Parts: sequence; C-alpha cells; structure tokens
Amino acid sequence: MRVATYNLQHGRSTVDGRVDVARLARAVTGLDADVLALQEVDVAQRRSRGADLARVARIAANASEHRFAPTMHGLPGLWRDADPRTVVQGRSEYGVALVSRLPVDEWRVVPLPRRPGVTWVRWGRVRRPARDEPRAAIAAVVRTVTGPVTVVGTHLSWMDGWNEHQLRVLLDETADLPRPYVLMGDLNLQPAAVARVTGLTPLAVAATYPVGAPVRQIDHVLGDGDVRAGGPAASVDTGLSDHNALVVDVTTGP
Repeated sequence: MRVATYNLQHGRSTVDGRVDVARLARAVTGLDADVLALQEVDVAQRRSRGADLARVARIAANASEHRFAPTMHGLPGLWRDADPRTVVQGRSEYGVALVSRLPVDEWRVVPLPRRPGVTWVRWGRVRRPARDEPRAAIAAVVRTVTGPVTVVGTHLSWMDGWNEHQLRVLLDETADLPRPYVLMGDLNLQPAAVARVTGLTPLAVAATYPVGAPVRQIDHVLGDGDVRAGGPAASVDTGLSDHNALVVDVTTGP
C-alpha cells in the first residue's frame, strides 16, 4: 500500500499566500496514497474558505473513511483547547486527520501531553515567551490483503525534549494495537532522535523541510513488525504548505 504524511499548513500557498481548496484537492489526488496522515488541518475556518479540509482530502483521495481530531477551536490567535476525541459540528476547529481507502476495523484517538506553563524560546536574537499547543494522534487498524495493519498519524510539539516525551507516550498508548505498525507524521524531530526514542525502522528517508529546497527531515514514516519499504520514498513539493509531503510504498506480511 502507498502511505503518505503531509503537513498541509491549512492549504496555504507559500507562493501567493492564498488558500485554494480545489488546488489542495488536486495536490492530495496527486499523492495517490491509500492511507494519508494530515497535520495542520482546518475545519470551518475563515482563512481556508470555511471548508472541512479533512473531508476535502477524503474525497480527493477517493477514500472510504477518514477521522479528524481537533486539538484547538476558535479563530487563529484566539485558539482554545479542544478535546481531540470530540468533533463539534459547525465549530471552527484545527487539528490532525487520517484518511484511508482501506476499510478501518478500529479507530483510536490519543490525546498527547501538553508542555505546561510558559517556555522562553529564541526567535532570531530575541527571547520570547511561548506556550505549547495541544497535540493528538489518530490510529486506525486497516484491513489489507495480508491482514490487519495499524497506521498512526500525529503532529508533535516543536519544543525540544517535549516532542520526544510525546512520542514515547504515543508508543505506549498504541502498544496493544496489531502489528505490522506504521507511524507517520510531522514529528518535529530529525532522524537520529527518532531512531533513539522509538527503535522503529525508517521506511522513508528524504528531506521534507522547508518546501522548495528541503534540508531537514522532520516528517517521517516508521515501521514495526512485518513491514518494509517497497522502494525509495518521494519528497513531494505540492505547491502548497511550508512542508513537502512524504510518500512511500510499503509491503506488509512475512
């Protein structure tokens, strides 16, 4: 099956600054993924034309199922925490999504611990206070010709050390799900740290950030159990977002 992870930055183009929902749909169609993990997904936000971008992606991927997990609601700059296990129809929300062409036998939404309090971070030469965002992951047990496969999508904190803690929590919270196991998403970690924390096998090795001329890999596809890459990964500039999408064909089974 083909899997992909894509931080879509609510579909915003870095070229013209616009959000064009039809252009986003074409980008998703072009990835041709059987299972697609999405981050920075808007639902009913003015800046993204009020569209449900998770649903747009499901239709564009010709997928049968999807799940959206809101991490915040309200307007940008005035965000409020959301319960990722509860979607409120008609409310402006923001979070992560997982889209699947394959039948899903089980869904699981995993809230991840948020770094408490204020952290001082350096922006250029200036240190400023910052608060972490709420984070979550979505797991799906999909039905394949070789049996069940667990696929997990997430977006971790950009705060050093806390993203590693969230990753450990996520692995613990999904340890009981079937293998083979594929973990995808914007982990905000480079490959050496991911390998040290998880021990999982990298299935896709390619720089993904920043878009246009990527020099770092912070978006990942990792595997556990009887799963392996069926070929080299592709880092795809879709013409949208500040990340490239990361796409790879994987083979499961002994």
